[in-house]
Amino acid sequence: MRLTLIDLNLFRDVVEAGSITHGAARAHLALGAASTRIRNLEETFGTALLVRNRQGVVPTQAGRMLLQHARVILRQTERLEEDLGVYAGGFAGQIKLLSNTNALTEFLPEALSSFLTAHPRVSVDLEERLSDEIVGLIAEGVGDLGIIASTVDAARLETYRFRTDRFVLVVAPGHPLAGRPHVEFAQILDYDVVGLDRASALQRFLAHKAARAGRPLRLRVQLRSFDAVCRLVECKVGIGIVPQTTAQRAGRTMAIIAVALSDPWAVRDMAICVRRLADLPVYARQLVAHLRLPAEPGKGNGP
Repeated sequence: MRLTLIDLNLFRDVVEAGSITHGAARAHLALGAASTRIRNLEETFGTALLVRNRQGVVPTQAGRMLLQHARVILRQTERLEEDLGVYAGGFAGQIKLLSNTNALTEFLPEALSSFLTAHPRVSVDLEERLSDEIVGLIAEGVGDLGIIASTVDAARLETYRFRTDRFVLVVAPGHPLAGRPHVEFAQILDYDVVGLDRASALQRFLAHKAARAGRPLRLRVQLRSFDAVCRLVECKVGIGIVPQTTAQRAGRTMAIIAVALSDPWAVRDMAICVRRLADLPVYARQLVAHLRLPAEPGKGNGP
């Protein structure tokens, strides 16, 4: 049996993406080549590794076992490359960081910029995910550390306070909701919404909340940034939900009004989560320590 790192990496990508098509794209392989490799894996092990359906693929029990070993082998290989890279003048290490939308857009840019400036031989692989997804992936060893909303259950992990922010509704002056002291999320479902890309963690979260309320979000435009959302709200395309820090910053130059959301989930305490701090490489522990530092004035709330 010849099992290559390409096969293991592909299988991991397919399972995490929930699709052979998307997994092949992640692994930079043609769909036909990826499908052939998956079939060869199943023939090699003499058992089905994936259950295929209209929604995509899910691993069988054997597939979950292979995924577990693949993640360990691939992570060890990455660490080996990092350790030997020091002697070749390469990076001293790479950190896999998973983050929810709010932290990724509002707090991590400045924090990572200062950390990477101070550690020029360290790189960070940053991926956006939902907070509950992050907890599961960190527990499985997919990432080194994550930034999550404190409302999710992270009892299996070690957690440390990161930042606090609040989601608010932004509307154009003259909008029917502009004069309200606060609104409930269910009340915005009567209006057109400007949101983030459907694949973003926050947009999936809001879509889930709307479904729980029994109504869809009336998404008119999907954008890639909170600042762009505010700009389209100013142009009266619709209303939007953004972090309070974004609304405050955008409000200095744009004609928008922030309205408080009364839903409990609108307050976002965020936490750093790891499997076990002592088991992380030294450079990953240094990043955790750096992220726990209070934010600079004007950069958001401190821990």
